Amino acid sequence: MAKIKFITAVALGLAAFSALAQTPQEAAIKKMIEPRLGEGAKVDSVTKTPYGGLYEVRIGSDIVYTDANAKYLFVGRILDTQTMQDYTKARVDEITKIKFSDLPFEQALKMVKGNGKRVIAVFEDPNCGYCKRFRQTLSTMDNITVYTFMYNILSEDSAVKSRNIWCAADRNKAWDDWMLNGKAAPAAPESCTAPNDKVFALGRKLNITGTPTIFFTDGTRVPGAIDARGLENKFASIK
Repeated sequence: MAKIKFITAVALGLAAFSALAQTPQEAAIKKMIEPRLGEGAKVDSVTKTPYGGLYEVRIGSDIVYTDANAKYLFVGRILDTQTMQDYTKARVDEITKIKFSDLPFEQALKMVKGNGKRVIAVFEDPNCGYCKRFRQTLSTMDNITVYTFMYNILSEDSAVKSRNIWCAADRNKAWDDWMLNGKAAPAAPESCTAPNDKVFALGRKLNITGTPTIFFTDGTRVPGAIDARGLENKFASIK
């Protein structure tokens, strides 16, 4: 990204993005900006924003901004300085939403506590320290259902550990034994098949690049571990 100036984008005002078809100006910016982002960069869309003449450039689930001449690239978040609302985060949440009910829950561990009414799905690697911290948080929660997809991306033996846990007589106990107490599950029999490859493909399809990644029933995601208060606040915000 040579000769591109990086400026933190902060702006005032609240307005919706246009749902109209791409304008000639937006198409022209897309054509100009794409080769300037580096070899292999693929711009999915360019949209004029209500923020000081900036244009949103969407690259997968990432958002940056540029000017009308595609000369500068603004990397950062657009905030309302009065309310501190993060408009960039709202846009990322929107474009990364999934249909929660479409997740293949048969490929996940299922833990139910209390009435189980509050539901999440989480992608975790058995070698992930932040996942273990989040598992500690979940152990303090009640009235929750947790679907855990063992997403093996950190170490060569992550897949082995996940398979051993999946093939254990009590998968949930084996998972908690490992994540909470460091007690490894016994080696899986050769006849047992775990959904490791399917979960890995699913994670790539959903553009999950780190663990834990938490999905909520409204389709939004939270990358990284959150504490109990953050989890309670998120549950409270879901209609």
